[in-house]
Amino acid sequence: MRAFRDAVEAGDLEAVEALLADDVVFTSPAVFKPYPGKAITAAILRGVFQVFQDFRYVREIGAPDASDHALVFTARVGDRELTGCDFLHVNEDGLIDDFMVMVRPLSGAQALAAAMGARFDQIVEEAEARSA
Repeated sequence: MRAFRDAVEAGDLEAVEALLADDVVFTSPAVFKPYPGKAITAAILRGVFQVFQDFRYVREIGAPDASDHALVFTARVGDRELTGCDFLHVNEDGLIDDFMVMVRPLSGAQALAAAMGARFDQIVEEAEARSA
């Protein structure tokens, strides 16, 4: 999804959030349960922006008019390099309603989980404040 990729690469978090459906479901690479809703998904993505260093998309898979897209990325969390993929599904309105992230290697996923875990109370508070 080119609009999402462009917004992420520009660091435009408002544009990223505008591309999320209200009923989006975010599936984390580190946590079993999915997170439903735009407010928590947007808050998680804002947290990821703070955690990732040297983030860049390296490949985009899927036809521009398709409902499913995969965006392969590289990044660093502390001294751990990782490769990941954002799997996006867009609804009939062109908004992301399913957002799943996969990350490798295990040491990179663990570094990401630890860094996000340290911020998660703040992420939840932000999401609750935005949805109130």
